[in-house]
Amino acid sequence: MNPKDSRQNTQRIKMKTMLEPYLFILPVFILLLFMFGYPLINSIIMAFENYKLSNINDIYFNNFENFKKLFGDSDFLLLIKNSLVYVVLSVAGQFLFGLVLALALKQDFKGRGIYQSIVFLPWAFSTFVIGLIFRWAFNGEYGVVNDVLIRLGIIDKGIAWLGTPGLSLAVIIIAMIWMGIPFFGIMILAALQSIPEEVYEAADMDGCGMWQKFWLLTIPYIKPTIIITILLRTIWIFNSFDLVVIVTGGGPANYSQTLPSYMYTKAFSGYDFGLAGALGTLLMVILGLYAVIFLKLSNYDKAGDF
Repeated sequence: MNPKDSRQNTQRIKMKTMLEPYLFILPVFILLLFMFGYPLINSIIMAFENYKLSNINDIYFNNFENFKKLFGDSDFLLLIKNSLVYVVLSVAGQFLFGLVLALALKQDFKGRGIYQSIVFLPWAFSTFVIGLIFRWAFNGEYGVVNDVLIRLGIIDKGIAWLGTPGLSLAVIIIAMIWMGIPFFGIMILAALQSIPEEVYEAADMDGCGMWQKFWLLTIPYIKPTIIITILLRTIWIFNSFDLVVIVTGGGPANYSQTLPSYMYTKAFSGYDFGLAGALGTLLMVILGLYAVIFLKLSNYDKAGDF
């Protein structure tokens, strides 16, 4: 083989090696493009259209009318408040209980495997099943929660949990916390088990107490896991609407309604896909900004450095 052919062959091999990873991910990219890309682009387009299924023959571009209608809604501030309270309390509750669960399961005790399989069960249930469980449990007439509280003498008569402003949203938050604790527990437990035991042994030799080891060793080691887990759960919870729809339907009078559940209601009950598309576009912008700001403020790129 002459030098020219050898160089060409080498260049072909380099080109093949460079393109090989992209060829492997090409089928997945095409699938994502059709399954997610097209609906995403279409929803953004509908955000600027008068698109109502009740009048399918009268679809036209209406510029920013859907956004004006959304911001002018008398319940818009209530929806934002509900969404923030729902997300903040749910994520905080899941994280705190999940951290405690992970610290407990890291200890060696009899029956840990059985206990671990039981406490992780909520993560195996579907949201629909969990929604029905809490809807029945907190029913004002025959719910088990009222029955237990009456038997304990805490209340005299049943409380309309799902029909009282404030309480209805609290029920959804409790359900979401219960459902998400195992996720935090699994992720944090995996991070805890990756910490070298020699680190704690050295800390014991230096006379560090329990709280010193927790704040100065444990938290810094698992900080990357905490950051990415909180980021993911915040996005997932903010985007979730099924639990709200199943448990309360957004009632009473939108006091348990969140932005995603309101979008679902407008799309599949009011058939106003233009307004729903505007709200979906707004949610994408909000979550995109949140992800960038959260990662910046939490110094994720430096997390875990010592």
